[in-house]
Amino acid sequence: MSRLSANLLLLLAGAIWGMGFVAQQTAMETLGPYSFVAFRFLVASVVVAPFAYLENARPKVALPALRPAHGLQFIAIGLCLFAGMAAQQVGLQTITVTNSGFLTGLYVVFTPFLAVLLFRQWPHFIVWPATLIAMLGIFLLSGGDLSQLQKGDLLTVLGAAFWALQVVLIGRFVGQSQRPLTLSFTQFIVTAVLAALVALSIESVTLANVVSALPEILYAGVFATGLAFSLQVIGQRYTTAPQAAIFLSSESLFAALFGAVFLSERIGWIGLSGCLLIFFAMVLIEVIPELGKARTQSLT
Repeated sequence: MSRLSANLLLLLAGAIWGMGFVAQQTAMETLGPYSFVAFRFLVASVVVAPFAYLENARPKVALPALRPAHGLQFIAIGLCLFAGMAAQQVGLQTITVTNSGFLTGLYVVFTPFLAVLLFRQWPHFIVWPATLIAMLGIFLLSGGDLSQLQKGDLLTVLGAAFWALQVVLIGRFVGQSQRPLTLSFTQFIVTAVLAALVALSIESVTLANVVSALPEILYAGVFATGLAFSLQVIGQRYTTAPQAAIFLSSESLFAALFGAVFLSERIGWIGLSGCLLIFFAMVLIEVIPELGKARTQSLT
């Protein structure tokens, strides 16, 4: 798969996640945050399980043997996913979909720093200015006002740090096992189990509440989790973690768009300017490395 195709998969994942913010917020009219996360990832696990089985039973190419280290890597990614998802979902109880999308987008800044700190993976130089441009765009998309931060805002920032760590670990480990769908299934089931344990201890769940939130559970489970996270894992096999973070940050743009359409959260001219900056950052990430390759090839 080409890097362009991989980045387009990540962009599609961002769009699906953007709509997922709406489902996440409306579901909490009847379900607690941990209950919703548990049902969402249980559905995603069921959806991805057959594909993970086929990935191992009938591989198109020879795969390296699964080792205990791979399982530990997958579980570590699942722990990051649970922590990020839980913080984001609880935060959505007190902030808007648009602001949640903006603050979650902070992982576009955290990711290249974590990649350097943990694994000494230095990105292409264009990642740094593109990261700043994307963050400015996300800031403008929020309306350019970060005053009076609430508990939900701080939780969402914490969640963004865990999202960044998840992106970095996927970029580091998915190529070693060459099993993106098995990784997806593992991180989903880890998140579902942990969320269920928390939900059973602090939340009350009834069948009527689950039925009421079923459309949101199914969308979030099948599309925003099962499909989008699998697209993320597949796409990250062919691009770098910082570049992936830039394209995945488009979820903030789509969250604002769908928040306006379905929840009447309006985007002004400042927000639209932010949308353009985010798009510009994604174009820089895609075009500049290719121009550098073309120049190098012409000189050789």
